[in-house]
Amino acid sequence: MDTLSDPVALTNVKSSPPPSVSTVDVEALTHEVKEASAFLDDVFTQVGRVVVGQKDMVERIMIGLLTGGHCLIEGVPGLAKTLTVKTLSQTINASFQRIQFTPDLLPADITGTIIYNMHTGQFTQKRGPLFANLVLADEVNRAPAKVQSALLEAMQERQVTIGDTTHQLPDPFLVLATQNPIEQEGTFPLPEAQLDRFMLLIKVTYPTAAEERGMLDRMSTLDVPAATEVATIEKVKAARRVVSQIYIDDRVRDYIVHIVQATRRPRDYGLGELAPLIEYGGSPRATLSLAVAARAHAFINHRAYVTPDDIKAISLDVMRHRVSVTYEAEAEEVSSEDVIRRVFEYLPVP
Repeated sequence: MDTLSDPVALTNVKSSPPPSVSTVDVEALTHEVKEASAFLDDVFTQVGRVVVGQKDMVERIMIGLLTGGHCLIEGVPGLAKTLTVKTLSQTINASFQRIQFTPDLLPADITGTIIYNMHTGQFTQKRGPLFANLVLADEVNRAPAKVQSALLEAMQERQVTIGDTTHQLPDPFLVLATQNPIEQEGTFPLPEAQLDRFMLLIKVTYPTAAEERGMLDRMSTLDVPAATEVATIEKVKAARRVVSQIYIDDRVRDYIVHIVQATRRPRDYGLGELAPLIEYGGSPRATLSLAVAARAHAFINHRAYVTPDDIKAISLDVMRHRVSVTYEAEAEEVSSEDVIRRVFEYLPVP
């Protein structure tokens, strides 16, 4: 029986052994992955010299960089979001721009504009801060809808139009947008359709007591540590090509599809109690993002194939902003993360 077309069959089968990768040349692919991913250990080490803790955030940002998937980072001020992105750009010799989003920002302030030169009597084009490899859009929800749309258009098309000329953005091009989850006064929340364009929604939490003590010891001297360049943009591009070759077994592919389908049709998967709590389930972009991010997660761990553990590791970051809950769920204090965890608890692991 085809479990992909029959979700009931999937919920009734027992967990099967780990997916087989015998259909591909595992040895050659593993060697290629280990060789292409070797620089990541040095990158993480250099970032760790400057940023104490926040390992999950660093890994998720690297997953975005390896896949070209933009990231929305949510956390209160002071959690090293800007420092992490800037330090990461230094380790791979990538260009970095930070844009502070404010209510009076205009689309031309980020994309660029045409300036009249009085000396020459000609109009010249001035490129905006979007022309960088890593762009930090700080407090993206403080800018009006027109600015958010200009940013998201650049994210989707990888190009910017100034006047009548279209300019390609640098390759790689990654937007890392931040928003404050606490202070919502005077903000313009991103609509669901725009949120869906971010591959990952990364939630940044406070450091542990040990990490905060290490931060205090490290930053209380005049000799502040700095990261050094240990890789190049070309290495990142080469790594992207290898990431796209990471093997995903058919059963793992089915697992990904059923995870997303269960958020849309929970009753078909024996999860009827979730039906009144889900307003909208994950979009097809969630399915694609789960597969792509899982490949990058396996690559970071120097593995040539995806396991269900890779799916679980990145599932919340991929799905939390793509599953909308109802007012009933909010009244019961049930979040989208609770819904996703329930889906993973019920669906059998291949």
